[in-house]
Amino acid sequence: MGQFEIHIVNFAKLVMLALVPYVLASQGTMLGGRTGIFNVAQEGIMLVGASVGFLGAYLCGSLLYGLLLAMLAGALFGLALAYFTTTLKMNQFVIGLALFFFSLGLSTLFYKFVVGVTLQPPLIPTLQDVPIPGLSQIPVLGDIIFNRNWLVYLAILLSIFLYYLLYKTGLGLELRAVGENPKAADSLGVNVSLMRYATTIVGGMLMGLAGAYLPMVYTGIFTEGMVRGRGWIAIALTFFGGWSPHLILLGSLFFASIEILALKVQVGGFGIPYQFLLTLPYIATILVMMFAFKWVRVPAFLGQNYDRERKTLT
Repeated sequence: MGQFEIHIVNFAKLVMLALVPYVLASQGTMLGGRTGIFNVAQEGIMLVGASVGFLGAYLCGSLLYGLLLAMLAGALFGLALAYFTTTLKMNQFVIGLALFFFSLGLSTLFYKFVVGVTLQPPLIPTLQDVPIPGLSQIPVLGDIIFNRNWLVYLAILLSIFLYYLLYKTGLGLELRAVGENPKAADSLGVNVSLMRYATTIVGGMLMGLAGAYLPMVYTGIFTEGMVRGRGWIAIALTFFGGWSPHLILLGSLFFASIEILALKVQVGGFGIPYQFLLTLPYIATILVMMFAFKWVRVPAFLGQNYDRERKTLT
């Protein structure tokens, strides 16, 4: 294998690592959106997941405990969003922003309450690669895809599962019906509120897990603002993917590639100001959104609340 091929393989391996937070956060956004709940608190929920996940792993000495606590924290935020919007019929965008700002402060509060202010931040072990026997021995492709940590496998399998669930099962049809026409779904006996609660809570769990991935794979430490806009990008990615799991997976590969490309250029000594490189993912987001909005079809009642008593949308 030549030097150029080695660089390409290494680049692809880094992309596979970088795509996981995008996949998890975007699929969580998609799930809630499919039943009409538009979550805009991804950035904050991911940051809380990073903080709680790190602290759980640090205090319990187990990455698994940290991941579970991060998912629990995300589920609570999802529950709060579902309660205020589905039960109390409050504006989804306003509640999402409120949860975003609340989670920003909460993530820092948790960390400083447990760890305090230290010159040397505590360190946790990072997730190790788990080679899949047989598949990891495939030339080139095996090392890129089948020699990663188990959350990479989970992100890919989750996308496949969600595609099957939404488009191949009766439950998936009901979920999509709630996001398209909740009045019609309700008249056919579908529990609209239950669907919205379930998808928003599960979506929050995925966002919390996406946040916990960052300290547990990237750094081994928690730092304020370590999500670095990935939550906002996840919203754009969901639109870019047409609210479909398989297209979201492909879109995650694109945004992860942009992220790794910016990193490679920054450390490669090309003389490009790093401030410009930091804007590359957001420039890509703007360009993607310019084209995506022309062809993407969002769930018909995305962001609207269903009032069963009046049989109308609010």
